[in-house]
Amino acid sequence: MTTAEHLDTIDRLRTRDFPDVRGRSEVGTSGPGYHLAELGGSRWYGDEDAADRLAHEDQVSAEYEALTQLLEERWGRPDRLTLDSLRLRAESGEVAQPWQEIGDTSDHLHLWRAGDRWVAVYEARWGADHSPQLMAAVTVIDPP
Repeated sequence: MTTAEHLDTIDRLRTRDFPDVRGRSEVGTSGPGYHLAELGGSRWYGDEDAADRLAHEDQVSAEYEALTQLLEERWGRPDRLTLDSLRLRAESGEVAQPWQEIGDTSDHLHLWRAGDRWVAVYEARWGADHSPQLMAAVTVIDPP
């Protein structure tokens, strides 16, 4: 996917209604008050050598940087949040979706207020056997 396609996905999600129950969408997962979009593909690490893994991770990081740069030009400087405390609070059940899932899969994110919705961009990490995945969240639920 290109950066222009990532922007288009985010823009579509900013205008889309939220479902009443959590479920899969054509770009990820949606639930009451939020959409999560899988912008860049995560893949299982199989028999690739370290150079292939590093090249893929560098590609995801480059896409992340390009997307955040364009969103910064559009909406200004983002809030950059570290999610360590969010994970700790999520363990006690204090954190609403989508923030709990974001905190479970990422260490940090870039966050903008775009009209009446929040837009977050982050890299999800699904485990040691997966490559990072470029993600976006669009939500009306305030960050914790």
